[in-house]
Amino acid sequence: MSRRALRAAWATVIGAALALPTAAGPVAAATTQTPAPVVPAASSVSGQSVVVMAQAGREAAVERAARALGLTISRTLDLVHGFAASGPGSAVQQLRAVPGVVSVTPDRPVRPMAYDPLLGYDPSDTGSSSSITQLIGAQDAWVKGYTGAGVDVAVIDTGVTPVTGLDDAGKVITGPDLSFDAVSSTTPGLDLYGHGTFMASLIAGRDASTVTDKKCARCLNSSLYSDPGRFTGVAPDARIIDVKVGASDGAADVSQVIAAIDWVVQHAKDPGFNIRVLNLSFGADSNQSYLIDPLAFAAEQAWRRGIVVVASAGNEGKTQDELASPAYDPFVIAVGGLDSHGTMVRDDDSVAEFAQNGTVARPVDVVAPGVSTIGVRVPGSFVDNLPNNLGKVGTRFQRGSGTSQAAAIVSGVAALVVQKNPKATPDQVKALITSTAASLRPIVVTDHLKDEAKALGMSVDDYVAMLTWRNRTYGGSGVPSAIAALSQSPSSTAKQYYLPSLGGGSLEATRGGVHVVNAAGVPLTGELDIFGTSFVSSTMASAEASGTAWNGGIWNGSRWSGDAWSGSRWSTAEWTGTDWSGSRWSGSRWSGSDWSGAEWSGSRWSGAGWQ
Repeated sequence: MSRRALRAAWATVIGAALALPTAAGPVAAATTQTPAPVVPAASSVSGQSVVVMAQAGREAAVERAARALGLTISRTLDLVHGFAASGPGSAVQQLRAVPGVVSVTPDRPVRPMAYDPLLGYDPSDTGSSSSITQLIGAQDAWVKGYTGAGVDVAVIDTGVTPVTGLDDAGKVITGPDLSFDAVSSTTPGLDLYGHGTFMASLIAGRDASTVTDKKCARCLNSSLYSDPGRFTGVAPDARIIDVKVGASDGAADVSQVIAAIDWVVQHAKDPGFNIRVLNLSFGADSNQSYLIDPLAFAAEQAWRRGIVVVASAGNEGKTQDELASPAYDPFVIAVGGLDSHGTMVRDDDSVAEFAQNGTVARPVDVVAPGVSTIGVRVPGSFVDNLPNNLGKVGTRFQRGSGTSQAAAIVSGVAALVVQKNPKATPDQVKALITSTAASLRPIVVTDHLKDEAKALGMSVDDYVAMLTWRNRTYGGSGVPSAIAALSQSPSSTAKQYYLPSLGGGSLEATRGGVHVVNAAGVPLTGELDIFGTSFVSSTMASAEASGTAWNGGIWNGSRWSGDAWSGSRWSTAEWTGTDWSGSRWSGSRWSGSDWSGAEWSGSRWSGAGWQ
């Protein structure tokens, strides 16, 4: 059975199960998706300017196709695996259907902005922390005293570097470094790639102040948080627990991520710790159902032990609807991307073109800002050193797009909800967030959308119809509102009755055909972890279910880290047995050579790319 046929078979089973009543009450049946509207071919109007993004490795083929259609390429944009082009509207429309094209978006004009020299950008920019926290109701939550204080958010990613915005004492606690960098690192846990720090800043970043809040030793004066001249994440008083799995070039194996989730589960309640939210801004293109997927099983075990798991939907929406693993596990919160189209007007917001949308059986739960968001960058990191990195903003920030960013924003909302409701179960937290989310509205024509339609060579009516259909079909419950979620009390009947994952599936199938390689160029395949140790999924699932996957610093029979906390850092250990087939892992990147091409099992760490 083909991969797509297998997914369809599971969708049928799961969809039927969701419609069945339970002893505790009925579970709502899945909604029916309607066919996409037929968009007529665009007229042959010359002079349409667009930015084209291609899949890593297919840039040349897409450029050839663009030229063959009569488009003129004005500039190559290596940063996003794409190029800027112009030409007839009919050619622009045809290019959208060319294999290997990720997105075709208007080359939007730059407008004058109220530049803040301290930030390096306009605080009213729709991707700024000020705009985002207003949009999702976080600023209203801060006024009520909910800032994430006392809540720890684990970030499994490429590490977190305590740059400005994340450098307050105690803001970032370094857990185990399970990445390839750990072999020779003298500073474990630091983000040499540039992704994890960006996500951490969206969740809990805050610019420092000499004014402290006497009510909370870990807090600053919350009245400063709404100051548009300061960078402030969604839950500025939450603490970040850094669990690094991605190396300096973004490389990571699925086995490392599973080990990291298991570690978070077993150490969530260590003395002085309160890990209640787990952010997973990545996804694997798994070739099996969540019911047997090892990664989904690990995430579900975290959920069952009181940790709210927030996962990216994935960024292959141009070619794939199904959610990435572990977001496709229906228990966790799956987050899609929202495109504000460069305005603060809610009536033109739409589901981002790059975002994976899910199926009838498993759609996204919510969507959050994911286009051109601004987060802190790591000077000298892999992303920071990319040639022609046009996404740099001022001296401190980076602009990026993707469901990675959207998931981080929702993790911040979850931290606010947990602060108010410390005894709430993950099911209750999810119900509060989804039931109070603001549904996406029917698209209203604005001058901005008229310009975009013209740039894409489409009529305004057709463009608005397409965006409206995407919102209705793929918007999930809508955009989370922190203040609305906080206004409600957890429901005692909020419980999910999906079929639980049993694990026991294939580690190789979870990788989805994408592999790390060692220095000799040999890929890591099959049921082996990075130490070459056999990974028996049924045995691992049993250990995870009992909370014994880790024994000190040993996981799956190999030593991955030290055994205990040492101050504000997890103890390190010299890796032994890190060779496989006679060669040490090099940490070679998954695919491509930059931020948007460094992929994690088919779904980008980064998002659709740096802007």
